[in-house]
Amino acid sequence: MKTYQRKALAFPLTLSVTLCFTLGAAAAHASTSPLLGVQLWSVKDEVKQDFEGTLDKLAKLGFQGVEFAGEFGKYKADPAGLKAFLRKKGLQCAGAHMRVDQLNAANFKPTTDFYKQLGCDHLIISMDDRAASKDGSTELAKELSALSAKLDAQGMKLGYHNHEVEMLGDKGQTNWDVLAKNTPKNFILQQDVGWTTYAGKDPIDFVKEYPGRTVTTHYKAKFVKGTEGVSIIGQDKTDWAGLTKAVRSVGGTKWIIVEQEEYPNGMGQLESVAASMRGLQAVLAKLPAR
Repeated sequence: MKTYQRKALAFPLTLSVTLCFTLGAAAAHASTSPLLGVQLWSVKDEVKQDFEGTLDKLAKLGFQGVEFAGEFGKYKADPAGLKAFLRKKGLQCAGAHMRVDQLNAANFKPTTDFYKQLGCDHLIISMDDRAASKDGSTELAKELSALSAKLDAQGMKLGYHNHEVEMLGDKGQTNWDVLAKNTPKNFILQQDVGWTTYAGKDPIDFVKEYPGRTVTTHYKAKFVKGTEGVSIIGQDKTDWAGLTKAVRSVGGTKWIIVEQEEYPNGMGQLESVAASMRGLQAVLAKLPAR
């Protein structure tokens, strides 16, 4: 994820998005493999303004789960209440993004207690400055490995989420490779395929290189650095069908998580998420049922 400031819009969601909400509601509980989630950073303004209403709309789009990014509405001290609300909307917790310091000695118990009560067992480090260098990545991997062991004892899994910097360098020699090779096999490599693409790499290669470790993955539409296009799933150049086949057959993926951080053509945050969800559903409809 990265901070993105969008301009305020003066018009409501389009009719097509409203229709998508209606159609999505009918498919909200449809069985898919992997499950389909959305990273709430994608709608960071909306969840601050109307947390429950926004999650309701996401459920009606067909999402089966949400991945948290630090915003919990009125439930920030009430994980049991939040779990009940998610259940009411037919949603699951697909995971949570956080900083490393939220799992240090002072914060480990309150953090894990909150997420265990919420029913969240995938905790993902969203970024760390040390991942910008080989030495830093090695140091980070050591700390993440120790935390992974502690979380494993709690029945929870730890992971890391890439940006561009982790994917730079020669094949097999990126900082992502350093993290992968120096963390345990049950450590989640949550690839953000948008940032992998932006760095000029093929996200399918990383899924195949580390089989069974893409337990959750971010589907984000981006273009190779220096090129432009519409950053909506299905309107970009990513091989979504090939990627989905890889995460299903090799990645061990439980959750495909849509993340939207660009809002093209004047679209709002929720509207852009809806468009990417439609694009993803169109891809999945052409693949063999799972």
